[in-house]
Amino acid sequence: MTGTDRAGSGGAGGPRGAGEPGGRPLLLGVRHHGPGSARAVRAALDAAQPGVVLVEGPPEADALIPLAADEDMRPPVALLAHAVDEPGRSAFWPMAEFSPEWVALRWALEHDVPARFIDLPATHTLAWRAADDQEDGQDPGGRPGAASPDVRGDPLAALAAAAGHDDPERWWEDVIEHRGPGEGDVLAPFTAVEEAMTALRETDDGADDGADDGEVGGQEGGEESGARAAADARDLVREAHMRLQVRAAQREFAQGVAVVCGAWHVPALRRRPAVAADRALVKGLPRTKVEMTWVPWTHRRLSRADGYGAGIESPGWYGHLFAAADRPVERWLTKVAGLLREEDRIVSPAHVIEAARLAETLAVIRGRPLPGLSETTEAVRAVMCDGSDVPLALVHDRLVVGDVLGEVPAGAPAVPLQRDLARIQRRLRLRPEPAERELELDLRKETDAGRSRLLHRLRLLGVGWGAPVASRSTGTFRETWRLRWEPELSVRVAEAGVWGTTVLSAATARAEADAVTARGLAEVTALAERCLLAELPDALSPVMRILADRAALDTDVGHLAQALPALVRSLRYGDVRGTDTGALAEVAAGLAERVFVGLPAACTALDAEAAEEMRGHVDAVHTAVGLLGDAPAPGHGDLGSRWRAVLRTLSARDAVPGIVRGRAVRLLLDDGGLAPDEAARLMGRVLSPGTPPSDAAAWIEGFVGGGSGGGMLLLHDDRLLALVDAWLTGVPADAFTDVLPLLRRTFSAFEPGVRRGLGELVRRGPEARGSVTTTGAGIPGFATALDTERADAVLPVIRLLLGRDSAPDDNDLVGADT
Repeated sequence: MTGTDRAGSGGAGGPRGAGEPGGRPLLLGVRHHGPGSARAVRAALDAAQPGVVLVEGPPEADALIPLAADEDMRPPVALLAHAVDEPGRSAFWPMAEFSPEWVALRWALEHDVPARFIDLPATHTLAWRAADDQEDGQDPGGRPGAASPDVRGDPLAALAAAAGHDDPERWWEDVIEHRGPGEGDVLAPFTAVEEAMTALRETDDGADDGADDGEVGGQEGGEESGARAAADARDLVREAHMRLQVRAAQREFAQGVAVVCGAWHVPALRRRPAVAADRALVKGLPRTKVEMTWVPWTHRRLSRADGYGAGIESPGWYGHLFAAADRPVERWLTKVAGLLREEDRIVSPAHVIEAARLAETLAVIRGRPLPGLSETTEAVRAVMCDGSDVPLALVHDRLVVGDVLGEVPAGAPAVPLQRDLARIQRRLRLRPEPAERELELDLRKETDAGRSRLLHRLRLLGVGWGAPVASRSTGTFRETWRLRWEPELSVRVAEAGVWGTTVLSAATARAEADAVTARGLAEVTALAERCLLAELPDALSPVMRILADRAALDTDVGHLAQALPALVRSLRYGDVRGTDTGALAEVAAGLAERVFVGLPAACTALDAEAAEEMRGHVDAVHTAVGLLGDAPAPGHGDLGSRWRAVLRTLSARDAVPGIVRGRAVRLLLDDGGLAPDEAARLMGRVLSPGTPPSDAAAWIEGFVGGGSGGGMLLLHDDRLLALVDAWLTGVPADAFTDVLPLLRRTFSAFEPGVRRGLGELVRRGPEARGSVTTTGAGIPGFATALDTERADAVLPVIRLLLGRDSAPDDNDLVGADT
C-alpha cells in the first residue's frame, strides 16, 4: 500500500490485518516512558498475537533482548552503545518498567515471539554524533515535554493546544494515562494518535515549505533553519531504515508484524515509497565500530531532559500508575503518608481519607476524569503538610521522582574493567546506590581499607563514584566519603578500560601517564599522594623518579612550598597503610632543604598580594616540617632546628614584608623557639612611631590573623594587647583610613567571645586591667581566684570518661592518660 494512507482507513491495523500474510503491520505509536501507552501496548499485543514484535531501538542490541527475561534484570535500565575506539562517545536508550518498549520486549519473551530493534544502527548514530557532537540518544519526537517550541520537537504540546489545554502533560494524563485496562477498543488510542500525528506532520511539512520560501529571515533564522533541516534529514533516514526492516519482517513472518515506535514516526512508517528510494537514503552512511550492553539506570536520571535523561518530570508517579491495579490515588496517598511518618510527621488514616476526598473534588472542579499528580500534590500540601512546601519537597524528591536504581544481570556484556569492578564491589560489599550517602571508613579494618583503595583508584581513573569529605575524626586512620552512583559512570568505566583490564592495572597505567604529562611540580606531588592513598606501588616508583627530577630542576620556591605538604601527608598515610615510604621521605627532606635555602631571598621585594601568598606558603611549610620531624630522613639532620633558623632570619629582615615577618614571629612563639619577652620586644619595635602604619598593620595581620588563634593570645597576654592598643590609638587620622580594612579583616576573624573579651579589656583601659591569666578581676567569665567547688563538680564526669570505678584524686587526674 502506497501513499500517505490515514489511520481512518484501517487505522493502526487491526488484529485481523496483523495476522494476514503480507497484511498491514500493526503500528503502535507510543509516548516513550508513558504508563498509559505501556498498558495500551500490552493490551494490543494480547489482542493481535503478532508473529514478531519490532521495537524502535538500535539493531545491535538484538542479541541483548533475551537478558530482559533474566530474573536479575530489574528496570530502570538502559541500552548503552559506545564507540570501541572512543568509549566516551556513547548513546543511551533508557527503559523503565512503564516504558512501552520494555513492555513490548517482555511480552515477546513471555510468548516466545521474536523481538527485534529496527531503528537506525548505533554504528551510524555514533558516527553522526562524532561529526556534530549531538547528544540526543533518544528520539525527541517520541517524548512530549521537550524544550523545542516546534511541532516536531513537542508534538503533544501542539495537540494539547489544539484541544484547548495549556498543559500537555495534564492533557496526556487525561486522554491516555487515566484510561483503565479494558476500556473500549484496545486499538482506539493508537488509531487516534496516528490520525493526529498524520495531521501534525502535514502541518509541519507546510511550515517547512513556508520557511523555504523565505519566511525565516536573518542569520539567526538561517542557522535555526539549517539545524532543523539537518534534523529532518536524519529523521527521514531513520524512518527509511525502519520501513526496510518492517518490509523484511513482513516477508519473513506470516503471522503478522507489530511495530512499537514513537508516535511521530507512525505516519512515515505507514507510507510505502519504493524500496529503492529507501535504500538510497540509507546508503553510504558514516560508520564506526560500536559495542552494546545493558547498564543500570535511575528514576532521577529519567527525570532530566538534558544529557542522557529522558525528560520525565515524575518517573516515580508514572511507575506507581503503571503498577497500581486499582485505586491509584488512594494507594499513592498511602505511600506519601508512610514517607511522612518515617520523617516523624503526624499523619493519620484520617489525613489520607481527607486528602483523597480533596483530590477527587479538585478533579471534578477542573473537569478531569481522575485526579492527576497536580491534584494529589495540592491535596497533600493542604492536608498532610499543613500548607508547607518543605515536607512537600521531600515527597517530590523521594516519591514523585524517586531514587530507584535498576539492576543488570552478571551475564550482560561488559568491558573487562567493568567486570573486575563488579567483582570488587561484591567482595567489599559496596553496592552502587543512586541516593547520596556518607561512608565512614576505619583504615585499620581490612574491608574498609579495601574500600578506600577502590575509591581512590576509581578517582584516579576519572570515575567519580565517591568524593572525600572532611572526617569527624582528625586521625589518619579514618576517612569519610560521599558516595553517589550516576548512570554516566558506566561510560567513564568504559573509557577507563583503555588503561587496563583490572582496576589495579588501569589505575597504575593512568597514574604513570599522568605523571609524564603533569605540568607543574605540585601536580606530580599531588599524584604521588594519590598513588599512596590508592596503594599503587608499581606506579609510585616512576612517579617518585619524575618528582625527584622535577624538584631538582624547579627553582621556584613557591612551587617547592606547594609541593612539600602533599608529600608529608603521604608519609602519614603510609604509616597507617603500611606502605614503604623511604623514597618519599628522602624526596620530602630534600625538598624541605631547598625551601630553607631559597625562602629568605624569595620573601623580599614582594607586593601585598604576593606577600599574602607567601604567608600561606610559610604556614604550609611550617606544618609540613612539624610532621616531617618524626619521619626518617637519613643525611638531612634536624629539619626542625634548621626551619626555626629560617624563621628567625625572616623575622629580623626589614626587607621581608610585614605580614611574613609577623607570621614568622608567631610561629616561633608557638613552637617555643622565641620567649614571650622577645616576641613583645619585636612587636614593640615594629609598632614604634618610625614604622609606617601600613607595614605595622601588616605585621599584626601576620602575627594574630589567618585563624591562628591570635585573638586568644592577645586576650591572655596583657603586654601584647597593650602594645597593639597603644599603637592603634596613636595612628594618625590620615593613615588610619588606609590601615582600617586590614585591621578589620584581622580582628573580624576572631571568635565572637574573643572579640567581646578584647573589647571589655580595652574598655577598662590600661590602668584598670590586669593580666587575665593572673587575676582576671572584673572581667566577665573570670573570677578573682579558682573556684574549687565548681571544679570538683566535673570529677564524676571525668571518672565516667576514664572508666574509673572510684573518684580519682587530684594527682591521679593530673597523671591520667586521656
